[in-house]
Amino acid sequence: MSLSEIEAATESEQVEQAAGNLRREAWRRLRRDPVAIVGFCLIAFFVLVALLAPLLAPYAPDAQPGRGMITPTNIPGPSAQHWFGLDASGRDELSRVIHGARQSLLVGVVSMLLGMIGGLTLGVLAGAFGGTVDSVVMRIVDVMLSIPGLLMAIAIAALLGASLTSVMIAIAIVNVPVFARLLRGQMLAQRGSDYVLAARSLGVRRRSIVFGHILPNSISPVIVQATLTLATAIIEAAALSFLGLGSADPRVPEWGRMLADTQRYLASAPHLALFPGLAIVVAALGFTMLGERLREAIDPKYRR
Repeated sequence: MSLSEIEAATESEQVEQAAGNLRREAWRRLRRDPVAIVGFCLIAFFVLVALLAPLLAPYAPDAQPGRGMITPTNIPGPSAQHWFGLDASGRDELSRVIHGARQSLLVGVVSMLLGMIGGLTLGVLAGAFGGTVDSVVMRIVDVMLSIPGLLMAIAIAALLGASLTSVMIAIAIVNVPVFARLLRGQMLAQRGSDYVLAARSLGVRRRSIVFGHILPNSISPVIVQATLTLATAIIEAAALSFLGLGSADPRVPEWGRMLADTQRYLASAPHLALFPGLAIVVAALGFTMLGERLREAIDPKYRR
């Protein structure tokens, strides 16, 4: 092995060791950060409720245990038997909020993963090849970013038809340019590193350099963005459901649809809007708190 090859290998090992030290330092900071701990607890609670919904909910989401208690002028509020009260159809509000957590988690995770996969694909193409490929990809990204995200999601969901699948695809497409631009910027910064230049001078193939060195050292900010994207995905999913673009089955409990169904009863039964709205806020808050603290732990520029 020549001297230049030894130097390149040594520098690559030093970069990987520095990245490992950064991850350990970030993990140490997160464990001691009360905001991150609260955010993690909120997320864990949200996930457990979604996974254990059939066991936790006292009734099925479409059951009507209080149907005989509903009158045109009275919708019972919280009580010992129905902690969150009843809705206008006599369904238990607590059960529907619990089952709605499953739908929100499903939409948030799937749309985030689809958006991240699409964004990573475009980001790798732009960051690895540069030149014409980079220009074409980034012009597509610029066009997508020039359209307000929620407006684009509404248009796509309306075009595909009312369903949870349409909501997932719409939110995923909105998030693609965010991930693409972020990864592309990180990869361009890594392309100028000494260890990359040394690997190129030794004739290492581009694919090995990109997937073996540049991409692993550029992925941390993408993970942080994924956490923050989950928060916005939950809010956007609720917004699309509120507009009637969610599941076509009215029996499927969705927090956004539950808010839309309560507009006529805000004066007489405000609890119908309170609990679904609070669930959306708490779920999004948990992901936002953890994502912001994770970004501060990984990137020193954001530390206070």
